[in-house]
Amino acid sequence: MHAQTVNPKDINNRKDTLQQKRLITRSAFFLLFLLAPVLNIFRYDLTETRFILFGFPLSFNLNLDWVAHSTPTEVAGQILFWFVMPILVLVPIVLWISFKWGRLYCGWLCPHFSVVETINDLMTRITGRPTLWEALKKGHTGKAIHWAGLILVCGLIGFSWALALLSYLLPPMPLYIDLFTGQIGLYPAIFLAVATAVFTFDFLFARHLFCKYGCAFGLVQSIAWMTNGRSRVVTFDAKRAAACRDCTKACDAACPMRLPTRSHKRAKFSCTQCLQCVSACREVQKDNPDGSLLTWEPGEPGKQTVLIPVRQLDTSPRQQRT
Repeated sequence: MHAQTVNPKDINNRKDTLQQKRLITRSAFFLLFLLAPVLNIFRYDLTETRFILFGFPLSFNLNLDWVAHSTPTEVAGQILFWFVMPILVLVPIVLWISFKWGRLYCGWLCPHFSVVETINDLMTRITGRPTLWEALKKGHTGKAIHWAGLILVCGLIGFSWALALLSYLLPPMPLYIDLFTGQIGLYPAIFLAVATAVFTFDFLFARHLFCKYGCAFGLVQSIAWMTNGRSRVVTFDAKRAAACRDCTKACDAACPMRLPTRSHKRAKFSCTQCLQCVSACREVQKDNPDGSLLTWEPGEPGKQTVLIPVRQLDTSPRQQRT
């Protein structure tokens, strides 16, 4: 039997749809994030002090009248069944996904990471650098009108986030009507002002830094991923490193998290599996018959080290004789 030959260009073309798929999943989840309160898919109503799930009040079957006439054991049973058990089921699923694939939620769904990539792209167009903390490239200072536009975009996104979060706590339609008519209350107005300022500052100065150091959910996913030496990871083909000689580090420049994409796994602790680096390498190496030097594949414990380095034992016959 002869092994079937596969053209690396065909593989690259087939896998380049990854970014298109990410765009679909990110956009859909971003719309869900904004519209979930309006459509009563999920929110917490402060005016009635209860959760709303798919249009129905979620009281965990704990009505005040029922609680008053029930024993502590019956109340504890309801809490265990309706509140504790779902958490005990959901948390292991999230940890298993993170253990196997890494921070998929961050790279493929998270609304904040979508903003990170969007602002990175806008800032790169203006200044030639994706963040304010990197060296300014020669000839890319950006015009004042462009900076004003960038700040305006960050402010509008920040306001939309603040309004979306407030709509998770207050009835959305009355909130929007009060805002449109200028009759919004003092405390909602203060919340909108403060939250908009915080989000705008984050989007301008610290968006990827928040993802790396400030997001507890991202940190949990990273820890679960790092404990698995065989989880999927962006792997660099070091044997073909010479092909990088004429490259301008396109993979590192494409990484929204500003990580050393060709380094070992521990150096990429906060990798979101967005695969922007892989797509960039494919574009640079599109005329290379051997294809991309970066791939997304299961790791090797002795090669892609985890938090605690794994010692690879020598199983050669010479070692066994000794």
